[in-house]
Amino acid sequence: MSQTDDGLAGFGYKQELERTLGNFHTFAAGISYISILTGTFQLFYFGFSFGGPAYWWSWPLVFAGQLMVALSFAELAAHYPVAGSIYNWSKRLGSQHVAWLAGWMMLTASIVTIASVALAYQITLPQILDFFQFVENPAVNAVILGSALILFTTLVNAWGVKLMAMINSAGVFIELIAAVLLIVLLAANITRGPEVVMETQDTGAGHSMGYLGAFLVASLASTYVMYGFDTASSLGEESHNPRRNAPKAILRALIASFVIGGLILLFALMSVSDINNPEIATGGLQFIVLDVLGSTVGKIFLITVVIAITVCNLAVQSAAIRMMFAMARDNALPAGSKLARISPKTKTPVIPAVVTGVLALVILVVNINQPQIFTVITSIGIIMIYIAYLLVTVPMLVKRFRGQWPPPETPGVKYFSLGKFGLPVNILGVLWGAGIVVNLAWPRRDVYNATEPYHWYLEWGAVLFVGGVAVLGFAYYWFRLRHRTGILDDHRAEVPETQEETA
Repeated sequence: MSQTDDGLAGFGYKQELERTLGNFHTFAAGISYISILTGTFQLFYFGFSFGGPAYWWSWPLVFAGQLMVALSFAELAAHYPVAGSIYNWSKRLGSQHVAWLAGWMMLTASIVTIASVALAYQITLPQILDFFQFVENPAVNAVILGSALILFTTLVNAWGVKLMAMINSAGVFIELIAAVLLIVLLAANITRGPEVVMETQDTGAGHSMGYLGAFLVASLASTYVMYGFDTASSLGEESHNPRRNAPKAILRALIASFVIGGLILLFALMSVSDINNPEIATGGLQFIVLDVLGSTVGKIFLITVVIAITVCNLAVQSAAIRMMFAMARDNALPAGSKLARISPKTKTPVIPAVVTGVLALVILVVNINQPQIFTVITSIGIIMIYIAYLLVTVPMLVKRFRGQWPPPETPGVKYFSLGKFGLPVNILGVLWGAGIVVNLAWPRRDVYNATEPYHWYLEWGAVLFVGGVAVLGFAYYWFRLRHRTGILDDHRAEVPETQEETA
């Protein structure tokens, strides 16, 4: 095994991407995709409006379920440190058909996520400075701001992984410091006890299942945040010692996000001057920070939220690029040879950077006149990510039942292993994933068609759209690609002459 490619030739690929990323870079990629400040500031209002302060309990609940998935992913990252983690993991655990569907779901969802994260600029930048409200229509202004962000992240990702990693790591460092300071300042201004998280504010009154129904809707706010930790492994071909670093980075990113995010949410609820203020349900954490810390200090923290949104989008697009590249070099996408081409100058797949950016911009434009449709698409994107995760954890569980996991280990290489806990962790991860997909896709007017005009196809949008993407995508693979897939010659690892003679 070559020390330079970390076993990449064993998967059939030659080393083309440049290995420059260290331990903190891979950790930063995972935590910036989750992006606690982005997620909490973008979605707090949603959880609070549907579940009241008690929605906080969805945070540890989602963490517990996602931890089961992350532990399984950590094992996979140690054995398969390859770009496009979800796609390549599924390919080695199941069939090429399942792997393609996992990659297709993850790639589509990631491009949608680039657009949805970019919209977070609108709920933060105009609160810092009126200058950023370029036009009166908020939906149009959101597209203008989001387009500027996507253009920036596309250029950075196309320039090369070194610049991307440098900006991402600096942004994550600032985000972590700001998050810790925010926790301290909110804690210093506490006006009520932690029992506030037991208050429902009668939000379950309008649900047939009472508060449980309200809580399941509110929990989507936490579900929408705690994913993307697999990005730490998606950069495996550009990282030093990924078999050792990627599993740690995956778990550290999730655990750090849980602790920091949970404390921000808790102390925000404990420190806001009036917990019954209706503006909390519309202004979210932005309102609470300005309320508790005042305009000047509050706006300083909102600037760090803008930084967090920026590096989050950078990481999401970076992961989408690696997924597109990984599938393209297997000839599993149209124009695979072009999409898999590595720039000799930047050592980066430039065309996937441009393609993901352009497609995200097209999706973003939908928000101008059809914000409800965009909300549906955004929710669907997250559902597809959780389905893609299931297309990894389910084949992994089948392998365990057959006694085929973990695979044989390379002598001298230390692998992350769950040992005897692997089976129960994997089972819990699958059950959790299935349950969360059902909760995400459940046809609720509150989520998918909250305002008039009401249409049945919007309320059932998740089921229809995800089903359509899956069926059409799989049909395209079955009838068009399945007999053509295979590692392209330009990307195939060279077999040493001694092996060729033996063969």
